[in-house]
Amino acid sequence: MSMAVVGLLAGMALGFAGYFGGFGAFVLVAALGAIGFVAGRLLDGDLEAGDFFRPRGSGRDDRRR
Repeated sequence: MSMAVVGLLAGMALGFAGYFGGFGAFVLVAALGAIGFVAGRLLDGDLEAGDFFRPRGSGRDDRRR
């Protein structure tokens, strides 16, 4: 499935949630979608859990000092 179709489905889900459930449902669906996206990226191996817990000064760009 292409990313355009995935984006279309996500947008439709958010639109339905916003229309039928109000703003609270829209925010809930958006938050759960973001959590699902991150979980999927973790399971695919594109992200590592340590990426969220490293201190800000420990990146590769700080080697210039």
